[in-house]
Amino acid sequence: MLRITLSAEPCAGVWGEKALLSYREDGAVIHYHGEFPLRRIQQAARRLQSQGAEQISLEGNGWNYERQWAFYCGFATPNKPVELEWSPIDEDEVELLSARRRSIEWVRRVVNATPENMYPEKLAAEAVEFLTSIAGEHISHEILAGDQLLEHGWVGTHSVGRASSRKPVMLTLDYNPTGAEDAPIAACLVGKGITFDSGGYSLKSSAGMVTMKCDMGGAATVTAALGYAIEQGLRQRVRLILCCAENMVAGNAYKLGDVLTYKNGMTVEVVNTDAEGRLVLADGLIAASETKAPLIIDAATLTGAAMMALGTEYNALFSMDKSLLLKAQELSELVHEPAWPLPLEKWHQDNCPSYYAETANSRAQKGGGMGGASNAAAFLSRFVDTNNSSWIHFDLAACFQDSADSRWAAGATGQGVANIAALLL
Repeated sequence: MLRITLSAEPCAGVWGEKALLSYREDGAVIHYHGEFPLRRIQQAARRLQSQGAEQISLEGNGWNYERQWAFYCGFATPNKPVELEWSPIDEDEVELLSARRRSIEWVRRVVNATPENMYPEKLAAEAVEFLTSIAGEHISHEILAGDQLLEHGWVGTHSVGRASSRKPVMLTLDYNPTGAEDAPIAACLVGKGITFDSGGYSLKSSAGMVTMKCDMGGAATVTAALGYAIEQGLRQRVRLILCCAENMVAGNAYKLGDVLTYKNGMTVEVVNTDAEGRLVLADGLIAASETKAPLIIDAATLTGAAMMALGTEYNALFSMDKSLLLKAQELSELVHEPAWPLPLEKWHQDNCPSYYAETANSRAQKGGGMGGASNAAAFLSRFVDTNNSSWIHFDLAACFQDSADSRWAAGATGQGVANIAALLL
């Protein structure tokens, strides 16, 4: 094992005062002094990984929970296993680190999988297997696939996924630790599970399509968040709803100009088949609202507009419940998963008008036009019963890296998992 220790002092040796790392015969020292120490630790871990380190032991003083987690984030990689021994701090904190790592490594595995191997039914099965491994007999589930979706009124998920040879799927999973069948549902989690997004007839370019295996990042994030919350002691009933499909092109694909009539009566004109995530999430939000749960959380890699606004450092938050919005941001800082609120008001619902339906699923302009992230969130708000539930939407701008940088390997980051788990708790 390569032994890694911490120093709050600048490097005094030949590496220079600004060095992140100095080296010894049996390992290295991370110099985390100055501003943003957690970022420096993560950058150092990323550098060690890029230099070929695969087995590391965190040793010595200073390795608190936050610093060890920052190191893990930089050290993890998508294409080979790494071995990391936590520093022996408080026993409960070590277990918390291990639980968080289990959830994030599941996210990394399913999001980074090829679209050939991670299709809608497989994603649903993986979610069931993961949560059953944690909560066992407290888990029950139902999977609707293909035309079964139409029988239950889930037109959005069916329409988006019907052109694929892989059936679209809605997974409804119940975590009920109370054992009582009539126990109230405390929260609903809804995840966008587009396992591959070609854009449909609003076809993406090759460059825009190459990483679209990540478009099920929302489904992976809420699943992992539930698992992580359970491992931290969640004792209330929670329902998980994953809306899974491949958005493909074929003779039976949904088309621009189609009008979808949802289970709640809302009519939607399709003006962009690449704005498919909100169409499947609408089904999930209707299903969540039917439970009368006081809290509804959805997560999705929904808009490029959120990434344009915040980059890939922050997830975007939207809610008409301002106190919930502030709580989510406060918790994001606590768990070191940066998130930032973007505007959402009732009048945003009018920003995607249609001549033929109550709303369009986007604006016809490229990228959905100005304010695209807020307009997408407003579309979702039409499908939530805000009279009975507080609702928050995570647009996961920070959950995936198209390419490696100084802090992250390419692929899934897991950003958002701990934030959503904290909201559940």
